[in-house]
Amino acid sequence: MLSLHITNETNRLKAVVLGLARNIGDQPSIEDTYDPKSLEHLKAGTYPEEQDMVKEIKAVEEVLKKYNVEVYRPKVIENYNQIFSRDIGFVIEDKFIIANILPDREREIEAIQHIIDLVPKENVIRFPEEAHVEGGDVMPHGDYIFVGTYRGEDYPDFITARTNTQAVKALAELFPDKTVKSFNLRKSNTDAKNNALHLDCCFQPVGKDKAIIHKNGFLEEEEYEWLVNYFGKENVFEITKAEMYNMNSNIFSISPEVVISEKNFTRLNAWLRENGITVEEVPYAEIAKQEGLLRCSTLPLIRE
Repeated sequence: MLSLHITNETNRLKAVVLGLARNIGDQPSIEDTYDPKSLEHLKAGTYPEEQDMVKEIKAVEEVLKKYNVEVYRPKVIENYNQIFSRDIGFVIEDKFIIANILPDREREIEAIQHIIDLVPKENVIRFPEEAHVEGGDVMPHGDYIFVGTYRGEDYPDFITARTNTQAVKALAELFPDKTVKSFNLRKSNTDAKNNALHLDCCFQPVGKDKAIIHKNGFLEEEEYEWLVNYFGKENVFEITKAEMYNMNSNIFSISPEVVISEKNFTRLNAWLRENGITVEEVPYAEIAKQEGLLRCSTLPLIRE
């Protein structure tokens, strides 16, 4: 059995589900894309090739194994994109919450059923169908759970709006001892530079007391200010619009002292090192073309 334990984004990682890029199938049609960045690369003829994405995920797996992390993998579904394991589920405390994701992606959950089966049944949770949630929007942080959402009445019009207010309520009911703090995110179906697909596209805690953030990802300035004040301005690394577009906030922590980051994130990686954090650099620019990066590809199961 798996003794799940996740209380934050940075404690020493012991076990994780890492996504797969093998047997990904043909490129999606323009009608079948779920985010503006994939759409942009399809139109430009620069959509990523399978062999390049396989190499990128392999590089991450090697870093995880270097730090003695137990790495679980989904079962391979032929002709199917299984890179972004964070979308399909997440762990808080000892609970595994199966995400209510886009219906087309339900098979991805079946592909990790062999891992979910290792968790005691009473700790596997599925929210009611009307509570939409994806793991990229949910961040446990000690006594808090930070949640990205979209509160607009036009929520159904945005394929990029993945977590709704019903899910925020469901999380508050499931974890009554925690403060669930939601953030209204900027959404666009067509402009990747003005779209925070998930909370981890514009914010992420890192190290012991620091955070990466992009102001324009938040629709409500006071919610952005709340985060900056919570961490302290001196502990916050503000990323530019271009850096948000390139997914600089979507790195992944192995511990407070070690992160995996994309090798082209020059400014961010320098700041992390200045703050005493070891940066394990990997190539991940091809996978990033699908509007997801290192946090999106990993589903932590156990941290110290």
